[in-house]
Amino acid sequence: MTSLSLKELNKLPVRLASGHRLCAGCAESIIAKQILMGTSDEVAVSLSTGCFEVSTTVFPYTSWNTPYVHTAFGNGAATCAGLETAYNALKKRGKITEEIKFVNFAGDGATYDIGLQALSGAMERGHRMMYVCLNNEAYMNTGIQRSSATTLGASTTTSWAGTVQAGKKENSKDMTAVMVAHNIPYVAQVSPHNWRDTVTKASKGFEANGPSFINAISPCPRGWRFPSDRTIDMAKLAVETCVWPLFEVVDGKYSLTAESSRIADGKAEKKPILDWFNAQGRFKHLLVDKWEPVVEAYQAEVDRRWAKLVKLSEMDL
Repeated sequence: MTSLSLKELNKLPVRLASGHRLCAGCAESIIAKQILMGTSDEVAVSLSTGCFEVSTTVFPYTSWNTPYVHTAFGNGAATCAGLETAYNALKKRGKITEEIKFVNFAGDGATYDIGLQALSGAMERGHRMMYVCLNNEAYMNTGIQRSSATTLGASTTTSWAGTVQAGKKENSKDMTAVMVAHNIPYVAQVSPHNWRDTVTKASKGFEANGPSFINAISPCPRGWRFPSDRTIDMAKLAVETCVWPLFEVVDGKYSLTAESSRIADGKAEKKPILDWFNAQGRFKHLLVDKWEPVVEAYQAEVDRRWAKLVKLSEMDL
């Protein structure tokens, strides 16, 4: 699919119906709908256990208008790879003729932690499938526990903020870079506030001649402690502070996109990390003098990763 006009997008089938039981303000259904607009071909979906799975497939109901497989927490990529392998075998025998795309949706816990081994294996084997991480930066479905996607200083139920600890003590894992290191055809970061950027990247991912990985920031009102009507604003702020840059890596070549490209060119403002902290209750404990070193460390890490990303995007391969 090359056209991204609203007229063309409106012609696509509704692949995720309303009536699911996600929390008010949850970004996951928004992201999934945008991703699924990236192809006009048939799509088969596998979905790792997590918020999105338990909320869209409460037996005996389902919100999915696609072929769908529920997988365990740790084997989403393996299940999706199995679907793709079975499809190729049946197509070779002439039992299937239509073009079908394959996508696995998973949270950060199922991606960064529990499912990393299966994901790495599927990417290394070269399955033509897309893996989408709905990254809300914690195990939200099971009680807001920290994951390796949780950022420095964030308060969760397993990284408490108190008099002796300022939330999570470690920086988040750079999972997007881990996927780039697998030398797969397409890797990208997206945010639901910029639907055109997300749909464009999803289209490229679906058309890639091999595996693709998309990491999507997914603001969580419940876990991040912000009003449920501010989800899209929060997603945009993540990009504006460079906490979550928008970029893609095509066959190893980095390119900044959308607002992130404009920030790098000096055409848009890079907002300070305090704007990010002030907007969310999970960081409110950091807004005192005692924890100023943590704020400075977070800003320094964001700046370091951003500077590295800008340099990578300037390299000619």
